[in-house]
Amino acid sequence: MEIHHNLMFFYLLVLAYFFACTEGLSRRDYPAGFIFGAGSSAYQEDIAVMKEIGLDSFRFSISWSRVLPKGKLSGGVNREGVEFYNQLINELLYNDIQPFITLFHWDSPQALEDEYGGFLSTNIVNDYRDYADFCFKEFGDRVKYWVTFNEPNTFSSEGYSNGDTAPGRCSSYEGNCTAGDSATEPYVVAHHILLSHALAVKLYRQKYQEDIAVMKEIGLDSFRNDYRDYADFCFKEFGDRVKYWVTFNEPNTFSSEGYSTGDTAPGRCSSYEGNCTAGDSATEPYVVAHHILLSHASAVKLYRQKYQASQMGEIGITVSTYWMVPKYQTVASTEAAARGLDFAFGWFVNPITYGDYPESMRAIVGNRLPNFTEAQSNTLQGSLDFLGFSDVNNSSLPIQVFLSDSMRVKYHRLHLSSLLKTIRAGVDVRGYYLWSFLDDFEWNSGYTYRFGINYVDYKDELRRYMKNSALWFKDFLQEENVTTMPQTIYSQ
Repeated sequence: MEIHHNLMFFYLLVLAYFFACTEGLSRRDYPAGFIFGAGSSAYQEDIAVMKEIGLDSFRFSISWSRVLPKGKLSGGVNREGVEFYNQLINELLYNDIQPFITLFHWDSPQALEDEYGGFLSTNIVNDYRDYADFCFKEFGDRVKYWVTFNEPNTFSSEGYSNGDTAPGRCSSYEGNCTAGDSATEPYVVAHHILLSHALAVKLYRQKYQEDIAVMKEIGLDSFRNDYRDYADFCFKEFGDRVKYWVTFNEPNTFSSEGYSTGDTAPGRCSSYEGNCTAGDSATEPYVVAHHILLSHASAVKLYRQKYQASQMGEIGITVSTYWMVPKYQTVASTEAAARGLDFAFGWFVNPITYGDYPESMRAIVGNRLPNFTEAQSNTLQGSLDFLGFSDVNNSSLPIQVFLSDSMRVKYHRLHLSSLLKTIRAGVDVRGYYLWSFLDDFEWNSGYTYRFGINYVDYKDELRRYMKNSALWFKDFLQEENVTTMPQTIYSQ
C-alpha cells in the first residue's frame, strides 16, 4: 500500500511539473517554420475546422485501391477517387494548410492479395513503385511531403505474426487465423516493404524531386515528362495535317519576364525586382529555362523517332531576338555586347546548337546555372529542323491613329527588306510570321497593347478594322508594289 501511495504521489508530481512547464506555452515559443499539423481522414467540410484551429498541415493517407481499383495501372484508374484527393489537396492549400501524404496505411489492394498474396510476394515491389509513381505524378505538383509506409513494423508484425490487423495472418499457436506463418512471414513482408520503400524513394529523387521541388514550386505547370506526353498527343492527333511544329514560343522571354522581373505569368520575382508574392530572380529563370530546353529536346526526339518519317513534318523552336552592338569601339564594349547576346539569345540557341550554355553564362552565373548530363547534351545538340525568331512593335493611340499605322508598316517593310538581303547572302531562312494578326490580350498588359495589323474594337462587339499595315501586307502578298501607303478603311 505504501508503494501504491508513493507511486500516486510521484504521478501527481509529474502532472504538476507538466502543467507548470506548459503554462504560457504558445506557437511563438517554437522555431520559425515549425509545422503544427494533424492527421486523419477528412472531407472538405472539415478543413474549415482545421483552419479555425490554426493547423499548418494535415496528414492523410491515399487508399491504393481507391485510385487503382485493381492495384495496377493496367487495371485502370478510378478518376472519381483521384478527383476526391485533388479536391481535398486543393482545398487544404486554399486554406494555407500543407498536405502531408502517406502512400500506404495497411490497405493493400484485394486484387493483389488474391493474385499473388500482396506483400508476401516480390511482385508487390514493382506494383507499389507504379502506384507511387502515379501519385507523385498526379498530386506532386502540390504535395511536398510524402510518407511511403505508415508504421511498417506494426503492419508486418500485427498483420503477419499475431494476425490482429489486416490481412490477419498468423500461425495457429499465435491466434485464430485461417492461414499464415508467424515464424517467417513478418520478415518476408518487412523485406518487401523495405524494397518497395527504397524503389519509391529512388524514383521520386530521380524523376520528380528536382522538378517538383523547383519547377512546380515556381509555378511551371508541366515538367519535361508531362510536356513530352502532351507533345506526343498533339503529334498523334494533328500531325497528319500539320507539317510545322514549334515546341516553345519565346522561351527566353517566358523565363526572364515570368521568373525574373515577374512582368508576365506566372509573375514570380524577388522582392528587389518587383511586387511579386514569391520567387527568386537569381535562380528561377535558369531553372525554368533548363527544363524548357530538356522538354524541347524530349519532344523533338520523340517526333523524329515516332512521327517525322510518316508525317513528313519539321519541328523547331522560336526565340525572342535582341541584337546588341558595342556602345563604344573598345574591347570592353565589344565584349559586353557579346555577353548580352549570349544571355539574350545564346541562352537557348547555344544548348540546342552545341549542347551547352555559352561559356560567358557559365562564368558569370556559376552554380546557379544547371548542368546537362552527357546524354541530355547529346539529345539537345541539333534538336531542331528550323529556328524561329520573334520580334514585336507597338503603339498606344486612338483608333483613327491606330488604323494609320505608318510606323508598323515601316517596321515590317524594313524587316522584310533586311531579311531578303540575308536570304540572298545564303542564310537558310524559312518564314516570317508577324505579331500579331489581331489586337489581342497581352499577358499582364491586358488589352492595352495593340500589336495587331487588324484593329479590334472592344467597345463595339469586337468589330474588326484593317489597319494600313494589313492593307500593306495584303498588297505585298498579292505581289503589288508596296512602296506606297494604302488607303485606310474605317467605318464609324
